[in-house]
Amino acid sequence: MKKLALAAAFCAAATTGHAGTLAAPAPEPVIEAPVIVQETNASSSAAAVWVPLLILAIVAAVIVAD
Repeated sequence: MKKLALAAAFCAAATTGHAGTLAAPAPEPVIEAPVIVQETNASSSAAAVWVPLLILAIVAAVIVAD
């Protein structure tokens, strides 16, 4: 029984030794392109505030001038 277990152990060890041979060329590694995140300078809501304020000032100036 010991000889059978020893033979099985040698067979298992021998099969892993043949796993990677130099005869077959290795496939080229796949390298993914890096993800580039570009921050955009989003305009603030200053235009959304200044335009109505400017219109309000013009309307107020017209009302005061009358």
